[in-house]
Amino acid sequence: MVDPTVLEEQAKLIERTKELSCLYEIAKIIAPSSRSFSEVLQAIVSILPSAFHYPERVGAGIQIDDLVFMTDGFSPSTRRISATLTIEGRPKGVIEVFYRQSEDGEDEDGEEHFLPEETNLLQTIARQVSLMIEIKLANEKQAKLESQLRHADRLAKMGQLTAGVAHELNEPLSGILGFAQLALKKIDSPEQSARYLDRIVQSCLHAREIIKKMMLFSSPAPQHMARADLNQLLADGMAFIVPRFEKSGIRFDSVLDPDLPAIVADPAQITQVLVNLVINAIHAMPNGGVLTVKTVAAEGKTRMIVQDTGVGMDAQTMEQIFLPFFSTKDVDHGTGLGLSVVHGIITAHHATIEVQSQVGRGAVFTITFPAAGEDGGGKGGDD
Repeated sequence: MVDPTVLEEQAKLIERTKELSCLYEIAKIIAPSSRSFSEVLQAIVSILPSAFHYPERVGAGIQIDDLVFMTDGFSPSTRRISATLTIEGRPKGVIEVFYRQSEDGEDEDGEEHFLPEETNLLQTIARQVSLMIEIKLANEKQAKLESQLRHADRLAKMGQLTAGVAHELNEPLSGILGFAQLALKKIDSPEQSARYLDRIVQSCLHAREIIKKMMLFSSPAPQHMARADLNQLLADGMAFIVPRFEKSGIRFDSVLDPDLPAIVADPAQITQVLVNLVINAIHAMPNGGVLTVKTVAAEGKTRMIVQDTGVGMDAQTMEQIFLPFFSTKDVDHGTGLGLSVVHGIITAHHATIEVQSQVGRGAVFTITFPAAGEDGGGKGGDD
């Protein structure tokens, strides 16, 4: 004869296993983020009966505010247990489990009752569901705030871009209008009109340059990628720049690594990067100084360094130099697009750019390119 105590313990163990299995299943239901709020609660309701002593006779329901989720054949009876769903410290709903009534309204089995362990289980489930709801509400609030921040950031950037475009184009357009009006008044003086018309042409060219840089900033993708010798590109670029600034009091030095690996690049865009960096460096040395262009081979990469002994930059300025239309120069000395264009070109070439500077001690721009492969191909480029 089996000891009744053993049978009782065995029954308790079975019930405990069912409870733990239910909690495990609920945890699996809650975990995936792809399920909707309603799907999660309906799945929890469906799994609840399996944890109780007579699962085939048990029904369950969850009510949160105006939302109600229940098992099939929901018909509450007097034999039920419930637990409050507390969200952010306030009761927001209820979760309940009950034994179904027979068709005549009487309980099918007078011995049916809920065990103390089952009441505790329901309280545990209620806490889990409450926590899940709180986390979901918090995530929704966070997502809403992030969306608002992104929207505000887009508006701020659009405002900054619009203000920058208006400011930059206003200057040449004002010149065009003013000199055109003067030319009309001096139509009987060809020499004077010619001077005004020349200023109009210069203003138009300036406006066109602004628009070209804006287009390159918005779409900096390289157009003609090929295997290139960076040393040769820089030498050719400097040969074009140096004669224009021979009387600036600036000494130009170049230190080119003869063992420099080739890169895959758009030569025209790399030349534009060099020109923008060198012109910025020249403007940073109004009283003369030394401008050095270097190349260095380092661990399978190719580095280009532009260094000046100019006025330098503080930390706040360095944080903004790649923003469009940011400029420390006077209105007639730049568009504020040069370094943002440089950043766009460098990024499109899968390269990186680093800046080091101190006020009064110059600046160093270091650009690191991936070296070209043996077949002439490179990351993101065509032969």
